[in-house]
Amino acid sequence: MRYLMSGNEAIARGAYEAGVTVGTGYPGTPSTEILENLAKYRPKVYCEWSPNEKVAFEVAAGAAIAGARAIVTMKHVGLNVAADPLMTLSYIGVEGGFVACVADDPGMHSSQNEQDTRNYARFAKIPLFEPADSQEAKDFLKMAIQVSEQFKCPVILRTTTRVSHSRSLVLQEERTAEGKIGFVKNPPRFVPIPVWGRPMRQRVEDRLLRQKKLSESSPANRIEWRDRALGIITSSIAYHYAREVWPKASFLKLGFSFPFPDALIYEFASGVDSILVVEELDDFIEQHVRALGIRCQGRKVVPGIMELSVDRLQVARAKLEGRAEPLEKPVAFSDQIPPRPPVLCPGCPHRGVFYALGKHDVVVTGDIGCYSLGAFKPLDRMDTILCMGAGISMAHGMEIAGEPRKVVGVVGDSTFFHSGITGLLDISYNKGTSTIIVLDNRTTAMTGHQDHPGTGRTLMGDATVAISIEDIGRACGFKRVFAADPYSLKNAMKVISDELAADEPSLIVFSAPCPLRERRRVGAVRQIQTDVCKGCELCLGIGCPAIEGGGEMPKINEILCAGCGLCEQVCPAGAIVAGGRA
Repeated sequence: MRYLMSGNEAIARGAYEAGVTVGTGYPGTPSTEILENLAKYRPKVYCEWSPNEKVAFEVAAGAAIAGARAIVTMKHVGLNVAADPLMTLSYIGVEGGFVACVADDPGMHSSQNEQDTRNYARFAKIPLFEPADSQEAKDFLKMAIQVSEQFKCPVILRTTTRVSHSRSLVLQEERTAEGKIGFVKNPPRFVPIPVWGRPMRQRVEDRLLRQKKLSESSPANRIEWRDRALGIITSSIAYHYAREVWPKASFLKLGFSFPFPDALIYEFASGVDSILVVEELDDFIEQHVRALGIRCQGRKVVPGIMELSVDRLQVARAKLEGRAEPLEKPVAFSDQIPPRPPVLCPGCPHRGVFYALGKHDVVVTGDIGCYSLGAFKPLDRMDTILCMGAGISMAHGMEIAGEPRKVVGVVGDSTFFHSGITGLLDISYNKGTSTIIVLDNRTTAMTGHQDHPGTGRTLMGDATVAISIEDIGRACGFKRVFAADPYSLKNAMKVISDELAADEPSLIVFSAPCPLRERRRVGAVRQIQTDVCKGCELCLGIGCPAIEGGGEMPKINEILCAGCGLCEQVCPAGAIVAGGRA
């Protein structure tokens, strides 16, 4: 039976069919739905959101070393966090199949950088699979598990945003029998101290040669002979784009992309007059083809920045053929549609904190999350973003560098558990004085409201302990730890002012649940009394999308209003009052 499935759903199905019993990960678009869908196969599969990708990777590795089949999921930047265990797991290997499902984000739809995970496969010297659609996503996950068990090593399954979220038909099959669980003590294999690690290093190279032979005969790699004037080497979703733009060309489609299938590449190259390499992001394949002594075109005509598309490849084809580039298709925009810059949602508890910070001349080191929107006007109160946890660590760095203004580090609750705790330890241990703010909305909001160690629920839906951020702060050595209501501007301003004046580090936890997750208003809908309003427009300064300007005086859209009351608190005329249902 065939079912319409997204790539992420298909990966989850492939894991189930492959006999996977453990799935771990940390939410990150575009990978999040893999684990959410795999959790539906309970009780056959145990799934968990781990505090971060490194922990998730290590949990899955432990399961696989004990004989279970396991997958770990993350987005491309998450593999940076898990790179440490990845490199050594390549040496010590696994018993049960182990696949790291990593979703790249060409075009940076929801990411802070463009990064090509394929480089990690070469770096760690492990196999790489790249599906181009949902059917391949399911099939290649199963192949990856088989290759992992055959060579007793980790494998990467790399997808992209389009593969993860596009839907196509998938044939479902029966589940494979699960592996036998039981760790067998073998220090020379599993303990990579130098005396045992050096032979491991040689075994990795020997293994790579055997894997290369397998990739040359794998059904995941195939030649499609058509017109032999042009041969295109490609992989992943770029294959479908290229097939549409060059329907008559011959293709070498790589699905088992690394180790490179050199014999297949040579065979293909000898059968065509010229070669074009079409790939997203880095010239990963092109560099290797050139290293084999094969002439080819690639990056000179196919862009390596941002996501590919049929339109972009039409331009590439024109360049390749020496023709004028096709004109962009005209898109008619209505001049009646107002601009819609990204803003925090109506009723977001983070809004009041950023508004309060705006009353101080401080540097705000921010972090990754929906609260990143605090960088935009009119709030304009986030000055840096680097990576998860850096909102805390960079604050300390600026302080010790001698930044003359007070530095405030801002992170979210899920980010705090992910990689913020060690930053707190650093500030406390090294006698910093930064003010750290945790925006605790009781969920991982940006990726779709996943649970974390502070929510009291697991991915499997079970009740569990809810870890206290304040208690962790005290355990890290912070003596000034405060919990505050972000909807009370007066209180928020006071606690921030007090802590900025302190000569020791402090932790402020602003706690209120995300209204989108709760699916209810915070309070009563507000209205603007037109006979009282002075038209000062100070209410527009909180950046709430429910407050509409542009006329003689602002007005509140009652459909959008979440009833948080921040606008009422900033209005100097007292023109904003509760006037609707809660």
